[in-house]
Amino acid sequence: MRKISENISWIIALLAIVVTFGLLFIALYSNSVTVKVNQLNIRSGPAVTYSVRGKAKQGERLQVISRRNDWIKVIYKHRTTGWVASWLVTNSQVKNVTKLSEATIVLDPGHGGSDSGALSMTGQEEKTYTLMVAKLVAKKLREQGTHVIMTREKDQSVPLSKRPELATTHSANAFISFHFDSSDTANTASGFTCYYYHSGDSKQLARSVDQKMDDLPLPNRGTAFGNFLVIRDNAVPAILIEGGYINTDRDFKMIQKSSYREKYATDVVAGLRAYFKMHH
Repeated sequence: MRKISENISWIIALLAIVVTFGLLFIALYSNSVTVKVNQLNIRSGPAVTYSVRGKAKQGERLQVISRRNDWIKVIYKHRTTGWVASWLVTNSQVKNVTKLSEATIVLDPGHGGSDSGALSMTGQEEKTYTLMVAKLVAKKLREQGTHVIMTREKDQSVPLSKRPELATTHSANAFISFHFDSSDTANTASGFTCYYYHSGDSKQLARSVDQKMDDLPLPNRGTAFGNFLVIRDNAVPAILIEGGYINTDRDFKMIQKSSYREKYATDVVAGLRAYFKMHH
C-alpha cells in the first residue's frame, strides 16, 4: 500500500513538472513573433540609429521580452538580446530590409480644416494639395516598409504645436512638412525650396531631399534657413518643403498635375533614402 502511495506521489510530481514546463513552453511560444521579412536587423537599441547585432532569417521565431516606441526587444537564438522594428517583423511585402524601412517618419500636410493656407488665383486652397502630396509620399514609403505617421489624414485642423510633438512621442527619425508658397504679388515668383531650422542633421536632410528634387519642372531655389514652428520646435531632423508657388499660374498648373505630384513624392522618398544611407 505504501509503495502504491509512493508511486502515486511520483506520478503526481511528474505530472506537475510536465504541466509546469508545458505552460512555460506555451507562454514562451505565445509571447514570440515569427519573422516574415528576409534578413531582419537585430539592433542594440530601439531605433535605426543603433548598431546591428545580428540578422534574423525569414521563418525564424523570436522570443519577445518587451516593447518600446514600436520596437520589440527579443531573444535571438536563445542567447542574444536585441531590438527589431515591430512593423517589419510580420511584413511579408518587404523583400529586403533597408535603413529607410527601419525608420519612423512623420509627414505633416500643412494647414487643414479652418486653416486653408495660401490661395491660387482661382481660389484653390493650399491645404488640399499638401494633403495630396503627403499621402503620396506616405504610400511610397510604406511600400518600402517605412513606419509612417501622418499629422493629419484628412481635412482637419491640427494645432501647430501638436505636429512636432508627434515626432517626439514616436521617437521619429525624420519629420517633413509639406507646403506650397505664395508671393505678395501674384505671378512674381516660381520654384520650390527646402527649409531647415537646425543645422546638422536637419540641414543635411534638406540637402539630400533638395538634390533629388532637382529634376522637377520648376526652378530649384535650393535649401534655406526657415524660422517655422513645426521645424524649429522639433527634436528630430526636420524640414519644410515649399513645393511651388500656388499664386503663380505656371507653378499652379504643375501643382495641379498628378504627374508633378507623383514625381515630387518619388523624389522626396529618394532624398530620404539617400539621407538614411548616409547617416544611419
